[in-house]
Amino acid sequence: MPSQQQVRWSQLRVGITVIFASITLAILIFLMTNTTGIFTKKITLYAYIDNAGGLRTGAPVRLQGVDLGNVTAIKVVPHGDTPVQIEMKLSTKNHYNRFIKKDTMVTLSTAGVLGETFVDLDSTQATGAPVQNDDTLPAQAVPDLTDVVRSSQGTLQNVDILVKRANRIMSAVESAQGSVGKLIYDKQLYTNLNSSVNEVQTMLNDINNGKGSIGKLLKDDDLYNRANDAITRLDKMMDDIDAGKGTLGKFVKDPSLYDNANQTLAKANRLMDDINNGQGALGKLAKDPVLAQKLDDIVTKLSAITNRLDAGEGTAGRLLKDPSLYTNADQMLVESRELVKAVRQNPKKYLTIRLKIF
Repeated sequence: MPSQQQVRWSQLRVGITVIFASITLAILIFLMTNTTGIFTKKITLYAYIDNAGGLRTGAPVRLQGVDLGNVTAIKVVPHGDTPVQIEMKLSTKNHYNRFIKKDTMVTLSTAGVLGETFVDLDSTQATGAPVQNDDTLPAQAVPDLTDVVRSSQGTLQNVDILVKRANRIMSAVESAQGSVGKLIYDKQLYTNLNSSVNEVQTMLNDINNGKGSIGKLLKDDDLYNRANDAITRLDKMMDDIDAGKGTLGKFVKDPSLYDNANQTLAKANRLMDDINNGQGALGKLAKDPVLAQKLDDIVTKLSAITNRLDAGEGTAGRLLKDPSLYTNADQMLVESRELVKAVRQNPKKYLTIRLKIF
């Protein structure tokens, strides 16, 4: 049987073991539920929003997805349009607080669709100074699921209307109504389409067999040879032109042609200058006002003569306009033809020569 001292020593060891295990378990539990540490210095920050939106005390506070602290209090205070005050305690471990600026934006986010709501700190656009203890951060309202559902009611109604219209259209198509319905369900259209496909297939077979113009164009080697010869001749002709052979080659390569053309243009320019200066017959014709006046008088007189002829005045006018002259001339021609005809029929009557001797 153990002694009293041994029992007490055993009880002491058990007690120490239990106390040590309890302390260890408490530390593990605290570390698993709180990321700020026990002896780490903390700072308190505030934010004001219009609706907590399911946020609870103890919810994590994250900077770019990294847990930095927890929400310690949520209260309603008089603060204008944003009466909900969020109190947050953040750890300064690893100096993460240096990345939080005074203009860091506070938003409420949800982990997944049905996850818990947490405070998300966004410093991507922040340019202010680092935060200090008891600073207030600006907050941005984010619509919750109820707001999204409420705002999507109009869209859902429009979608419902579109679905109903699509249902009516599909019913009409299944009933072979309209162009699309006839296109899908009309057997005659299928027959015609099938016939067209057969005709096209026949035409392609004929082309593949070298029949018809297109078939010969694709299959006839003689056509290819002719085209090849034509290309060869064209290439030879281009070589001759490039070598300055023939009329076209000389036209392209002969420098004397350029010189002659240049001289011709120079002479033409001198001729135009002479005409512009009133020299020579053409120059006087273009520049002499007396000659221009004479030409104008001649044209005026010719116009007057033409008008008199058109009016039938004078001998020439009557010759052009008097119908009796045409009638008399026509009658004279008729009588002349009759006289010639009579002479041919009986020349003795008209060509008898009588000789009288006194």
